[in-house]
Amino acid sequence: MVEATEAIDRTPVRILLVEDNPADVRMTREALKLAKIDHELHVVGDGEQALAFLKRQGPFREAPVPDLVLLDLSIPRISGHGVLEELRSGRAERRFPVVVLTGSKLSEDIERSFALDADEHITKPAGLLHYASELMFAVGLVRPRPAV
Repeated sequence: MVEATEAIDRTPVRILLVEDNPADVRMTREALKLAKIDHELHVVGDGEQALAFLKRQGPFREAPVPDLVLLDLSIPRISGHGVLEELRSGRAERRFPVVVLTGSKLSEDIERSFALDADEHITKPAGLLHYASELMFAVGLVRPRPAV
């Protein structure tokens, strides 16, 4: 996983996980650890919080711009597709890849995610090793941060 961390100047990958299921949050933490991904994980539990984080509003005014967003589709308040629609509309600046996480294998869910500019789609639950591998791929989508 050296290539991904070198691409962003050896700083931890800032990941926003949008997930309301504590077991899936725990699995993500374990998969990131297993994959030895140097990361800074921020977790929000619904679509409204995700958009506030990404727009740096309310309690998230000081939130970092993520390098990667892992977005569950089945979240409260605003669905994952709703978050993608908002990002696609340009009402929230997007300088990061968005990887959709979902338990759905329905082709219409996958097609809609890609139509709304998702960068990748991971079907869960995958085994921990498989999930770690998928997260390594997702981190490979991270674009270098602009020089400050």
